[in-house]
Amino acid sequence: MTGAAIAPAGPDHRAAFRAATFGDVLRSEWTKLRSVRSAFWALTVTVVLGVGLGAVISAAAAHGYAKSSVSGKLSWDPTGVSLAGVAIAQLAIAVLGVLAISSEYSSGMIRTSLTAVPKRGRVLAAKSLVFAAVTFVVGEVTSFAAFFVGQALIAGHAPHAALGDPGVARAVAGAGLYLTALVVLSVAAGTLLRHPAAAIACMIAVLFVLPAIAQALPDSWRNPVTEFWPTQAGSQLTSVHPAAHTLQPWPGFGVMCLFVAIVYTIAWTLLDRRDA
Repeated sequence: MTGAAIAPAGPDHRAAFRAATFGDVLRSEWTKLRSVRSAFWALTVTVVLGVGLGAVISAAAAHGYAKSSVSGKLSWDPTGVSLAGVAIAQLAIAVLGVLAISSEYSSGMIRTSLTAVPKRGRVLAAKSLVFAAVTFVVGEVTSFAAFFVGQALIAGHAPHAALGDPGVARAVAGAGLYLTALVVLSVAAGTLLRHPAAAIACMIAVLFVLPAIAQALPDSWRNPVTEFWPTQAGSQLTSVHPAAHTLQPWPGFGVMCLFVAIVYTIAWTLLDRRDA
């Protein structure tokens, strides 16, 4: 009688201790993303900056086109102008990816997550997949909306672009792909550094500070850095006409993906070996 009370048997008891599957972890991460306000606001800021700021820049640039120099008119890129807001919105995506896991370290919830799922890499993989999927959808919607709104504002004031023009569809769709790779990199950075402020500062340095510093280097150093810096190379996917001393769009995006894979592998390894 006593043994039966201490160790109850049956399918319900076995189900209560069933190991979490990858599908369970995916559902858990999806629930976390939907319930965290920071994720909602980061995605909202991405859309607002991508579409709203892109519209303002498109309208201003189009109205100033007639007064621009000959060289300015020759280098006019209506697709790039309409996607200018997306280039700023990437910061919101970087913050989203960093907070995906670093906020759990700050609150201590990471211990609960890793206790429930002893295979720690499964937690990181599920989190990365959920945030990548959501970012891809939001990124593509934002980039296409920014393009169509921007071209509508440019038309009648300056030469505008259409999706059927060479390189335009790739550039617009590439903006969503770039943001997807960026959020995975940011999740990895948050895993490595654990602290939100430190990880966000690191991503700001990678996205803006270090590329700006590289511009002050001699040409013999600046050109290779500009060409192979991961985010600089990856962003060429969003350009109709790649700039001088940059990789072609798909090879450049490949360089970024390779960098993301390296950082992600390091993050996976340290997550598995370090104490929570």
